[in-house]
Amino acid sequence: MTPSRPVSATAGTAVPGDDTGIALPVGPGELLSCGSGYLTRALRSYGTLAADNAVANVTEFAEVGGGSTGRKARLSVEYAGRDPQLPTELFAKFSRDLDDPVRDAGRTQMKAEVRFAELARTPGFPITVPATLFADYHSESGTGLLISERIMFGDNGIEQQHHKCLDYEMPDPLDHYRTVTVSLARLAGWHRSGAAGGAIDDFPVGLQAASVGERRPLSENRLARQLARLTDFTSTHPRLFPAGVRAPHFLSGFAEQVPMIARAEAAVWRHLAADPNHIALCHWNANVDNAWFWRDADDVLQCGLMDWGCVSQMNVAMALWGAMSAAETALWNEHFDALVTLFVTELAAAGGPPIDPGELTRQVLIYAGIMGVSWLLDVPALISSRLGESARAMTRYDAPIKHDESVRAPLQKLVNVLNLWQTRDIGALLAGL
Repeated sequence: MTPSRPVSATAGTAVPGDDTGIALPVGPGELLSCGSGYLTRALRSYGTLAADNAVANVTEFAEVGGGSTGRKARLSVEYAGRDPQLPTELFAKFSRDLDDPVRDAGRTQMKAEVRFAELARTPGFPITVPATLFADYHSESGTGLLISERIMFGDNGIEQQHHKCLDYEMPDPLDHYRTVTVSLARLAGWHRSGAAGGAIDDFPVGLQAASVGERRPLSENRLARQLARLTDFTSTHPRLFPAGVRAPHFLSGFAEQVPMIARAEAAVWRHLAADPNHIALCHWNANVDNAWFWRDADDVLQCGLMDWGCVSQMNVAMALWGAMSAAETALWNEHFDALVTLFVTELAAAGGPPIDPGELTRQVLIYAGIMGVSWLLDVPALISSRLGESARAMTRYDAPIKHDESVRAPLQKLVNVLNLWQTRDIGALLAGL
């Protein structure tokens, strides 16, 4: 079978998975060369393919880009025996990218994804996730493979994929964020109800570990340089920022308050970890681009969540920020409180502990503050290096920004952090820790 487009292959030694013992190819090229016989053995070992059935043929295979770690491929298969429960359109995710050391450094994230795939097979699992056909991981090398059903966006009632920071093109964004919020709350409540049993031990509490990439320690000198650049950038690129967050009096106050995070970072993390009622199994980045949506028979919007890298027990405020961080600023201004209340209500209904909405709101804001200061203050430098002087006249709707997620997403997240700092006084919250 010839792939639908070239598959780049970097030779790597296959290693046995810790659970199944099946050899794990390190990339798309290796999986393609293994053929249908390998897929048959793998799916049988995972219990998704009956002993009297087999993968008869791989009819399509293509490497696909995207994501921050590992390589990926889509494939279509035919089975020897008909089974309506077996999807034929599949997605393969590899933990490794031997051609890119930065992406390969994130290979350990798949360990939790593999454990989560197994957990999601538990009877009564409360939310929709892609059906997993095979998942295994070799802990010593960080080599892993996850094969799941491929979500067919725009087909059979599933909406087209909604890409990050393009919510202004989405019909009824609030309905979509409500649906994601309910799913997050139901998973957290299911966990805290005890329904997950001992399997939850595979997901330790790791607040600071829930991150894609290595976060630099905060430095007051570096923050001072970033803040000076931000102040200058907002004045020279006024169309990229709302008027309120580029006002000189706000930016001067912001610059005075931000260094307190460098001095109080440990206190922030202690505060977020202090109340066990706020800790639960969560998706760290349940933005709309990591979800798919459809309407049920009663025309109620439903969603499934995918891409479970960094899944762990964490403060639920982290999950809410992850889901909303790239939303329109207007959604934060008009609906944030209602979404927090919805989360708290659904969490309790699913068997979770009672949480005060006001305290959860404060923790989301505190977490947004530390994430913004840790990750987003270099956005002016990023835009300047990518777009140069032409960015001075741009808005986020102009093509060079709109069509480049690596620019439009951090820009929108920075705007949201600045807006919350201005409208919700994050500085005062941090000062009170």
